[in-house]
Amino acid sequence: MLETKNLTIKFGGHTAVDNVSCAFAPGSLTAIVGPNGAGKTTYFNLISGQLRATAGQVLLNGQDLTPMSAPMRTQAGLGRAFQLTQLFPNLSVLENVRLAVQARAGRGLAMLSVWLQHRDLLDQAMAIVERVHLHARAHVPAASLPHGDQRKLEVAMLMALQPQVYLFDEPTAGMSVDEVPVILDLIRELKAQGQHTILLVEHKMDVVRELADRIVVLHMGQLVADGAPAEVIASPIVQQAYLGMAA
Repeated sequence: MLETKNLTIKFGGHTAVDNVSCAFAPGSLTAIVGPNGAGKTTYFNLISGQLRATAGQVLLNGQDLTPMSAPMRTQAGLGRAFQLTQLFPNLSVLENVRLAVQARAGRGLAMLSVWLQHRDLLDQAMAIVERVHLHARAHVPAASLPHGDQRKLEVAMLMALQPQVYLFDEPTAGMSVDEVPVILDLIRELKAQGQHTILLVEHKMDVVRELADRIVVLHMGQLVADGAPAEVIASPIVQQAYLGMAA
């Protein structure tokens, strides 16, 4: 169970996230939606530790993560994929995933270590690379990948960390129509496993309708709607003010 209690952050006189309390259960996929500037990414940053809260708490299975740094929260079980890819650009696809597998195994990030000493980790990494359909580019530097493949690689690295909680911040942003199904299939597969808590910031309502069990709507940092997708999408206030739809 991931939970935020009265989570708040202020920048000067501006309250970017305002007293947001939510609980997210294992096996569920919750879409966080709202207009630009609503506080969605800031809320993710507070959960994952990129920002420190002005007030409130972040709890995972009852453990208070609020005082922890972002790396400590990752070790505790939070996994975050960003709007902009976070990769080792000069390393190959396989090396990027291998480092994530190695970090999860607690064997450090010694990039110059002899790979044969970690053959099991390399095998695990290659299996994940294959799952995201990047095996043909396993030995290509990450920097040379097109944007869609970089997104796939970031998801692969996230999967390698085996988090309890997956935070996807617009995972299909900038991807072509042909590339989107691979990412959605990966998220769908993670959801089907039943033990992960998945939060998804996404502007594409067709993606939200297809994947989400629940929609949480933020506006001006406040939680203004929370419920089943059909119920939330049908709400006049959400259609008019937050999703840009006609009433």
